[in-house]
This record gives sequence, structure tokens and C-alpha cells, in this order.
Amino acid sequence: MSLETIDIAIIGGGPAGLTAALYASRARARTIVFEQAIPGGQIVTTDWIENYPGFPKGLSGQELGDLMLAQAEEFGAEIRTFATIERIEPVDLDFKILTSDGDEFLARAVIVATGAVPRKLGVPGEAEYTGRGVSWCATCDGALFKDKVVAVVGGGDAAVEEALFLTKFASLVYVIHRRDELRATKCIQERCFANEKIEVKWSRIVKEITGADGRVTGVDLAATNGEPDEHLPLDGVFLFVGIDPASDLVSGMLDLDEAGYIKTDHDGRTAWPGIYAAGDVTDTELKQVVTAAAKGASAAFEALRYIDERVCSI
Repeated sequence: MSLETIDIAIIGGGPAGLTAALYASRARARTIVFEQAIPGGQIVTTDWIENYPGFPKGLSGQELGDLMLAQAEEFGAEIRTFATIERIEPVDLDFKILTSDGDEFLARAVIVATGAVPRKLGVPGEAEYTGRGVSWCATCDGALFKDKVVAVVGGGDAAVEEALFLTKFASLVYVIHRRDELRATKCIQERCFANEKIEVKWSRIVKEITGADGRVTGVDLAATNGEPDEHLPLDGVFLFVGIDPASDLVSGMLDLDEAGYIKTDHDGRTAWPGIYAAGDVTDTELKQVVTAAAKGASAAFEALRYIDERVCSI
């Protein structure tokens, strides 16, 4: 099998990867985005985005993802979907990219934008009832719970926004949070407290997800404030308790912090010359679509400069 040569390989097709692809391809660099699922990243599972600049009335995550994809492709970026990268191998100053399908590419620079994945609770019943009442995507599965009672576990922006979305279908939505106040942005909290379909279970953690006949029937809750434990009957559980970086591909190659996020400088450079990183997989504190896009642009700019400097030094 021949080794196909490209300028920049971007691993991950979320906002960071697609923005990097836009900037790289617009600079006439041959650019391929390798996305193991569908382009757009986590935003395609978000019902509504109202804080991305340029869209004062907001738009759905799917719409924003589609627009980013179309713009990258307009400038010549090639998007390979359902393409899982098995290894990145240094070859002199270049990098061999090996896919799970056996394809091989030789890239002059690499941008890692693999994002992050929803964190699991690790409690009994979670694995058993995944897809049978346990979900990490309200946008994907919310319609399955029309007139049902569901719970959202978590207290940040994502959890509360997904709880609000679920009120379109469910008759009652519990928000289960381990603390006595939410971490979500104040304007989102206000919408939550004003919604009659939402009831917050303060100072509670999920001990077990219970079920019968292959479906979720409730959760066992433990109190964190000394109150009695309780069982909460319901039909579905949506988990939004944080994210974990998808950095396994480079865990033995790049410097990671204690949580597994890739360490970068302000412009997306990693400890390995020629490899850059952007988006939720990096150690940046604010993880939003707008910051992912900005860091994707920075990483592409630095990758292009790295390639140009190599050419000039020959």
C-alpha cells in the first residue's frame, strides 16, 4: 500500500478540528481531518447554542457543526468520517498516520483535536442499563421519554441545559446535584428554577441505578448533608458529571497533566515539534465552542509556520 503524503493531519472533527482545517486549507495546505464518528464533535448533541458570536438568536448544535464543516470543505479540506487513528509514528521530521482501516499517510504536521468524552459515574446499574434508560445525550434520546419521569445528574451548564431540553418531552425532570447550589451560569439557573417541570434534588449522589425487565426503574440516592437516603422512581437517567480527555492516542508521546489533558502553550504547541493540540483535549480551563475554535485557528497557524520554516531551512 502506498504512503500518501499530506501537509497537515487533523485528528478530530469537532469545532477545534474543523476550524484548524478551515485555516490550514485556506492557506493552501493539503489538509485531511480524521473523524472517528461524524463531524461536529459534542456540539451536534447540543440542542441549542446561544453564546456563539454572530448568532444573536442562537442555533442548534447540529446547525453550527454543519456550517463549520461546509466552510472547511469550501476551502478544500478533506474530511474522512468513521476514520479511527491507531497510531502516530515519527518518521524523521514527519509523522506516519495509521488508520484502523489500514490506510497510511505521511503528514508534515499533526493537530490533535480529539476532544473529550462524557464521564461515567461508575455505579451499579450504569453499564447494565446503558441504552435502556441510561443516556449521556438528551438531544439524541429525549424524545423516547415523552410523558415519562427522568433525572439529570449534574449541576453545570450542560446538565441544566439538557434538563431544560428534556422538559419538552418528559412530564417531570429531576436535577440531582451533589452540592446545595448549581454551578451553571446564572441565566441558565434562572430558566431552570422558573420551569415548573424541573425539581432539584440538592445534596444527593447516585449510589445505584435500579431496573427491572431490562429497563431503568429508578435511582438510589445518598444524601451528602446528613439527611436520609432515598429511592427515586423514574424511567430514565441522563448523566452530565463532567468530561474526560480523549488523549489515549498520544498518552505515551506527549506531555499530559494529571487529568490526562494534553499540555500546550498559548498557541497550541506540544512538547513534540510538529505536533499541535486544540480544543477540549488540551489543558485550557475554559472549554467552550468559541475557545475551541480559537485554539484550532492558533494550532493551524503554528503548524503552517512550522512547515514553512522547514521549507526555508532546506
